[in-house]
Amino acid sequence: MPLSVCLSVRLPAEQLPAPPFKNGAKLSIDRSTMQNIHASQVRPPFYRDERVLGIFSQVLVVVIVLGLGLFFFSNMISGLREKHSVPISFSFLGQAAGFDIGESLIDYSRERTYLRAFVVGLLNTFQVAILGIVFATALGILIGVMRLSANFLVSRVAAVYIDIFRNIPLLVLLIFWAQGVFLKLPRVAEAIVLPGPIFLSNRGVAIPWGIPTDSWPTYLLVLAAGIILGAVVAYFLREQGKRTGRMPLVTLWFLVTVAAVGLVGWIVLPQPMNIDQPFLEGFNTQGGKILSQQFMALLSGLIIYTAAFIAEVVRAGIQSVSKGQREAATALGLSPAQTLRLVIFPQALRVIIPPLTSQYLNLTKNSSLAIAIGYPDLFAVAGNTILNQTGREIEMFTMIMGTYLSLSLLTSFLMNVYNRRIRLVER
Repeated sequence: MPLSVCLSVRLPAEQLPAPPFKNGAKLSIDRSTMQNIHASQVRPPFYRDERVLGIFSQVLVVVIVLGLGLFFFSNMISGLREKHSVPISFSFLGQAAGFDIGESLIDYSRERTYLRAFVVGLLNTFQVAILGIVFATALGILIGVMRLSANFLVSRVAAVYIDIFRNIPLLVLLIFWAQGVFLKLPRVAEAIVLPGPIFLSNRGVAIPWGIPTDSWPTYLLVLAAGIILGAVVAYFLREQGKRTGRMPLVTLWFLVTVAAVGLVGWIVLPQPMNIDQPFLEGFNTQGGKILSQQFMALLSGLIIYTAAFIAEVVRAGIQSVSKGQREAATALGLSPAQTLRLVIFPQALRVIIPPLTSQYLNLTKNSSLAIAIGYPDLFAVAGNTILNQTGREIEMFTMIMGTYLSLSLLTSFLMNVYNRRIRLVER
């Protein structure tokens, strides 16, 4: 067999080969250094880097969009000046409007400016949007909870409501509501009288209304103090609920506190507001507040229509909560109402809020259909009357689109702030 011989030779230190570094420095390369060296060796050139290409493509798209927008805008401006001699200007807003508006939340007459008329239409739209959001939310939550009821009749009624109003075009619903419901109410002389008194007729709904007196500004300060006190009470109740594990009715006690302070201020101060009662006189209703049939048709139509979509959003949010949460709440002895209020609904809100925001935006934009039933909202006043009298299509539609965009962005901002407050914080 062949033999393997291994020789080991020990050399003196002075005969060892010199290290490849000056002054005998030792080679010490850690793992991160090796990774950096490796990354630098394999990093592609900038024109093939995905990050660079991604940023470049976004910048390119923005430049192209801005360039096209500037091109079309310049082309429009030059065409108006050269062919029609119509420069873009908003100076006409300071001219007298010369037309009346049937409903206004602020003082207005035909001698006021176009800008004042535009503000009147904006406030009318804002009024419909705010009231519509509040009442559509309340009705939608009610219908959504009814949809999940164990009672067969209640559940079926909610399901039929949702299926009907989700599948009817809103414009058709508004016209039917105006022409087939409110316009068919009795004449003023034969108006339906409800407790209040409230008069229902084909000219609208007459309700009691308050007229401020000299002590009204002081009473507003009292109400502000009541709101602050209510917020303090709600804060301490919430902290107590966190310590004890039994959360009280914070919202209820907040409202009770504000109402109590307001009642005390109403009693102490000398009549902050006079209640003006409506009454029939001849062929019309006098006193109180007259809500026109156009306003009532628009508001009720938007509420009924949007509530059907909100109900489905609420139903989906509640069903997204696992059954184990309900079973745990029942095991702790909570009633069905307490389970819904304290356990189910707070968790469902995280699913409900994002699509609910879209429904709020839809309601605000859908209010522009008021022109079909004669209600003087923003689009009816600015996009119809002012535009026809001035011929300023570009300026008016720019203002209209900017206003609706601002309302939508404001609504989205407020809902996003609330959504961030209630979202789960991951650790």
